Amino acid sequence: MVEDEGSVRVDSWIWSVRLAKTRSAAAAACKAGHVRVNGERAKPAQALKPGDEVRVRIEGWERVVVVTKLIRKRVGAGVAAECLVDNSPPRPAREFVAAPGVRDRGTGRPTKRDRRDMDGLRGR
Repeated sequence: MVEDEGSVRVDSWIWSVRLAKTRSAAAAACKAGHVRVNGERAKPAQALKPGDEVRVRIEGWERVVVVTKLIRKRVGAGVAAECLVDNSPPRPAREFVAAPGVRDRGTGRPTKRDRRDMDGLRGR
């Protein structure tokens, strides 16, 4: 459902174009200050119009998109891609996270020295 006139709520549009998994997650991101429209902090019910720049910070990565079409309902990924222009910087590489220390079954509770060694492996 692509709309040419009127306005759409920010949280609804973010959910519709698949920047957030649920509408409630989009609304929570707005309330937490993770969404900006044209440089200003956005409330969930703020109206969008074509040409607006929307910045959404999700999982430590900022998505920068420009609204080209307004939609109210969630659509397929192909149609959603037509509704925005993605100007986001490339996603940062994931940092390697060491697996938590695994102990053999039956070895008992870790000693203080064992715990310090495990914390050293985890980078603490």
